Amino acid sequence: MMEIQKVKVKAQIRWWEDTTVNGIEDTENGANVPCKQGELWCPIINVATGIIENWEIGKTAKIHYKVTDGCGWELLDKNGIVIQSQADGYVPETLCPAERGYGDYIIMNINENGLIDKWHFNIDDFQEDDQ
Repeated sequence: MMEIQKVKVKAQIRWWEDTTVNGIEDTENGANVPCKQGELWCPIINVATGIIENWEIGKTAKIHYKVTDGCGWELLDKNGIVIQSQADGYVPETLCPAERGYGDYIIMNINENGLIDKWHFNIDDFQEDDQ
């Protein structure tokens, strides 16, 4: 059995301003949200704890990102080796613990320590389905 330790998200965000950081609507280019890398949102999430390891401690966020078919991710082992990845596609349900994302949205609430509220990692969300 693969020992998955982390999921690294590489999401192409349509509208950064749909998210609030510290209770304030983010800017059009996502200037305030932690884990932004260029045009992508790239949190690295510990699958066991639901803590975003590259979060900026002290910030809170209500993430609500329309991603549609631009959700890339990597599942990493304890050494950071990629076990499985997807360049783009639907948003796994795991990334929507706050409310249903219907494969198009990342929806989660993150506290000041980078902990995702109601986090539950489900490996089945990351398997290829032939739809």
